[in-house]
Amino acid sequence: MEYICRYSSPLGGITLASDGDHLTGLWFDGQKYFAATLSEENEEKALPVLEETKRWLDLYFQGKNPDFTPPLQPKGSPFRQAVWKILREIPYGRVITYGEIARRIVQTEDGQPPRRVMSGQAVGGAVAHNPISLIIPCHRVVGSSGSLTGYAGGMEKKIYLLTLEKVDRTSLFVPQKGTAL
Repeated sequence: MEYICRYSSPLGGITLASDGDHLTGLWFDGQKYFAATLSEENEEKALPVLEETKRWLDLYFQGKNPDFTPPLQPKGSPFRQAVWKILREIPYGRVITYGEIARRIVQTEDGQPPRRVMSGQAVGGAVAHNPISLIIPCHRVVGSSGSLTGYAGGMEKKIYLLTLEKVDRTSLFVPQKGTAL
């Protein structure tokens, strides 16, 4: 059984999900892959982890970097888990490229050159299926040239979130328009 609750953000409704002890989902209403990992058997319930997540969201949408993280347990393959782990390491107010995530995935612990190559496109699939938006900050991932590509919540939300975090946007642009932010 999973438990859900709703949160009203400046960007619209958000659905939170929990297994009872951990946050398992956080989706903007209508986003791509909305509730893709949510079990069909769920009910609305107030839980401490969901209240803690709401507190995190309150701070975040006030433009603050919360100094805590609710306990997370995203559902996904080992590859997706590895990508999401790297996403959690991206500092507030910073961005990273899909290619850099790919390079970090294949780095060997002994410092030797990687034994394989991974595409940013493979990483993009894992980023897009992130079930815990915002707290696992997939909005902080950009294309190699600074292009703002792909965000399951929509490009307007990605731009809003990067602006909220005061990301240096001088080299970032939306590809279809070709204009800087």
